[in-house]
Amino acid sequence: MEAGEFQKREHWLSLAPGLHIEDRSFCENVAYLDLLPELTSRFKHDGYLQGTADWGLDVKLMADTVRSLSAANVSPLFAYLYDEFWYPFLKLHLLHGALLGGSYCLLPDFWILNVDPKKGEAGWRPHRDKGRRSLFDDGSPKSLTTWIPLSVATPLNGCLYVVPAQHDPTYATADESEMKFEYQSIRALPADPGDFVIWNQAVFHWGGRTSPDAAESRVSMAFQFQRADVPPFNSPLIEPLRVPPFETRVKLIARQLYRYRHMYELDPRLAQMASEPYSELPLSKVVTAAGDVAASSAGSSNDPSSWGKVGRNAPCPCGSGKKYKQCHGALA
Repeated sequence: MEAGEFQKREHWLSLAPGLHIEDRSFCENVAYLDLLPELTSRFKHDGYLQGTADWGLDVKLMADTVRSLSAANVSPLFAYLYDEFWYPFLKLHLLHGALLGGSYCLLPDFWILNVDPKKGEAGWRPHRDKGRRSLFDDGSPKSLTTWIPLSVATPLNGCLYVVPAQHDPTYATADESEMKFEYQSIRALPADPGDFVIWNQAVFHWGGRTSPDAAESRVSMAFQFQRADVPPFNSPLIEPLRVPPFETRVKLIARQLYRYRHMYELDPRLAQMASEPYSELPLSKVVTAAGDVAASSAGSSNDPSSWGKVGRNAPCPCGSGKKYKQCHGALA
């Protein structure tokens, strides 16, 4: 990539003409998913849930874009420059709020992987994202990870594997770094485009190693979330339903790549950008899920008079995780 091109939106739009960057209309009228009771039960006992959704996106184009970036020796993480890669997380807003028990933020911890069987690649090694420090004393989560496949994920191309919390003897204990579970407790999670997996960050999980017999690479994306009322696990926190502007996306991606510079070669220009103080991140101007541009400080979650007009089926601005009509809207 030539000098400065990664900061030019025209360059990225030319690479994927069917995708969008800061298209306000693209984020309008988001149909939020509700949390089904059976998923709530699974999450409570296993520490994770797997569901399915109609994202209303050209997921194949998204997967092909990630593969094209990989083929050009560009980090797939740059796919987060496109609106489409943020949209599914907007649709899951009600689920995130319900599972976290209230108001939450996005962490600047995100990833996109293209796990290539032709190279014998594998997903992340077995680990817990944050371990027991991500749980309250009652076992409820302070933070979550949401993983979304953009291609078919199978045991042959490195699908996810988890150890359900109820079958993990060291889950949420001081011995959580030790693996004392029975191998029969390991659960493979094959998935299709449109599926999603959400787990609390104490769950033990990993991505499998690919087989040369796999039909295609496994393309997936993930984002981390945390409750808004606990100290930040990382910063800067990103408000939900607010997609950062292009310039901020570039800086967030640079920061994430810089964190893993021991694993991947990092362009010196990105390294310089990643070293800039957090205060220089222009998070004040964002594109909301309603399609408007607003200051992130506009409107307080504790002051209904500052919310303006809220759609009845939109998430309640108070952060309860409920629809407005089922929360503050019922009092209006």
